[in-house]
Amino acid sequence: MWGLQQLKQKRRGSWGAVLLLGGLLALATSLPAYATAPTFNPIPPPPPAPGSYALVASKTEPAPTTAATISTPANGGSFTSSPITVSGLCTTGLLVEIYDNGVLVGAIDCTSGSFSLQVSLFTGQNDLLATQYDDLGQASPDSNTVTVSYNNASFSAFGALITLTSNYARRAADPGQTLTWPLQLSGGTGPYAFSINWGDGTKPDLKSQALAGEVDISHVYNQAGIYHVTVTVTDVNGVSAFIQLVAVANGKPASTNGSTSKPKTVTVTTVVWLPAVACMVLLLPTYWLGRRSQLVSLHKKLEKDMANYKEL
Repeated sequence: MWGLQQLKQKRRGSWGAVLLLGGLLALATSLPAYATAPTFNPIPPPPPAPGSYALVASKTEPAPTTAATISTPANGGSFTSSPITVSGLCTTGLLVEIYDNGVLVGAIDCTSGSFSLQVSLFTGQNDLLATQYDDLGQASPDSNTVTVSYNNASFSAFGALITLTSNYARRAADPGQTLTWPLQLSGGTGPYAFSINWGDGTKPDLKSQALAGEVDISHVYNQAGIYHVTVTVTDVNGVSAFIQLVAVANGKPASTNGSTSKPKTVTVTTVVWLPAVACMVLLLPTYWLGRRSQLVSLHKKLEKDMANYKEL
């Protein structure tokens, strides 16, 4: 009897296991498979709309072949103050970039075959060279290298010299649009004070920054033209750095002849003789007719008065 009950319990357990396994299989087939990531077919780009055009343009011209020449300062010079003036010969219309120990320290457009700008120096040896760039960003050969030294005892009391540079010697924007310029500041001790002269006659922008690093400056030009931007930074100890750059407001520059006088108004008096002669000719007859009309009126009035007198 006891063995029969054990056999029944085993059969019930087997049937329960079968039913449980069947339920799990049914549930698995009814649920979506999340074990693998779904795949998506990319949507192909739409075909060109009717009447549309694709335009690809390029402008090529040879890179500048003439190198600039640094004539000032002289090679081997020694300085105790900074910035200094760097000048020389260049190709008119090109952008002249000045590098000191491989770092951009200033830029200016070449005018009338020469350039002149101020640049900050590093403490110790400074290897200066100039490179010209056309509007396509093509570089000319490097200029002669001028090596000068800079020693200022005041920096030993305050620490490292400030370095101010940028990856962009020239930036452009349309008039009325914001021109943004990233600069790179290193050295010195914060906070730092900046003065930015945008070269368009507006008041210099003033800003401050607590730490060294990237600095963004921005400005809006109202008129097209080429402008010389000068940026001066001073740290908490009075140590300063300087950089000059070139900003371009796209479009045709306005006249810069400096004349502010208004156009002169010229009054021309024309004497018309024919009407004057006609008036003189008609004046006497008109006068005579007027006098005759007055005499006729007086004569009629006298006749009327005489008639009234006779009736009395």
